[in-house]
Amino acid sequence: MIRYRCRILLLFLLALASSVWLGRLTYLSEAGRLNQDIIASDQFRKQPVSSEIASQLQELERPGELLGIYWLETGFGREKVEEPLETLSSRRKRWERAEGWSLYLRSCQAIWDDAVYFPIPESAGSRNLTVSFEDSWMFERSYKGERGHEGTDIMPSVNERGLFPVVSMTDGVIRNMGWLELGGWRIGIESPHGAYFYYAHLDSYADLNEGDEVKAGDLLGYMGDTGYSKTEDTKGKFPVHLHLGIYLYHEEQEISVNPYPVLRNVQDRRVSYKVH
Repeated sequence: MIRYRCRILLLFLLALASSVWLGRLTYLSEAGRLNQDIIASDQFRKQPVSSEIASQLQELERPGELLGIYWLETGFGREKVEEPLETLSSRRKRWERAEGWSLYLRSCQAIWDDAVYFPIPESAGSRNLTVSFEDSWMFERSYKGERGHEGTDIMPSVNERGLFPVVSMTDGVIRNMGWLELGGWRIGIESPHGAYFYYAHLDSYADLNEGDEVKAGDLLGYMGDTGYSKTEDTKGKFPVHLHLGIYLYHEEQEISVNPYPVLRNVQDRRVSYKVH
């Protein structure tokens, strides 16, 4: 009888130890998803957001942290979590001790919390002007050799340069203005959390200079078709559109992320601008 009880006790202890170690191994496996290089990974750069999650993001004023936790909990959407996004803040503690949390959190906030407005205002003039865009992340481009498309193209309903205003999506500081061979007349703005919002192929600028501070909704210039040449003010190599890019900087490396989910999240948040 004593021997039988000892065996039962031993089996119980083995089962308990197994469950503890299994939980620990599971935690270590999941925690391994987060490290200092996560923002350079393909899965983070793609910014995967399902339709279900996109609808929940609409209800959140600053979704960056909760979306970041969701990605860690689900392996960037590959696994399911039954909880709604707004309740995931309780799971932060399991991640904030891991290496790379601070950088990861700030990156999520820079992309998602700093974006306030859609970059093309609503038309308040006599013309019914609209735009469209699709997820063209890493579509093939051939100018200057084969490459992936690191942005989203916003296409106007009227192919007319200088007609559609472009506004800043974020508060921030103008870090770059001027001509680029690929981007034509472009402007780059560093947002409060450190992301770089890049607006390319402009036809003209508003009265701005490098180093100026801007507020979300401020006019930056007008949509155009400049670029694809070393010669300044080259136009007409492609239809009028705005190329919008979002970049992060990590260990002196420029990292592009997919702007499409962010643009979709703010597409109904537009300032009104009079267009003649």
